[in-house]
Amino acid sequence: MSLYDEETFVVLETNQSEQFLTAAELLEKLKAVLAEEHEDLPQDVHKISGVEAQAKYLIDTYCELDVGQGKYLQWYAVRLEK
Repeated sequence: MSLYDEETFVVLETNQSEQFLTAAELLEKLKAVLAEEHEDLPQDVHKISGVEAQAKYLIDTYCELDVGQGKYLQWYAVRLEK
């Protein structure tokens, strides 16, 4: 049994206090963001079909997403002691 929970992310967002989300919660958050129209997605993300696949790719490959001018969405894996 691990001392740490590997599936936790700290999420930083414009005008929000930091949030701790599970991988599943972060996936849902990114899917909601991606469901809105974003023309500024990285080129490699554009090539992936399906919002869920794009969201999983973002979690595995990136730690931030451009969500509009003056706005940000960032996530970082953290280790929380149980």
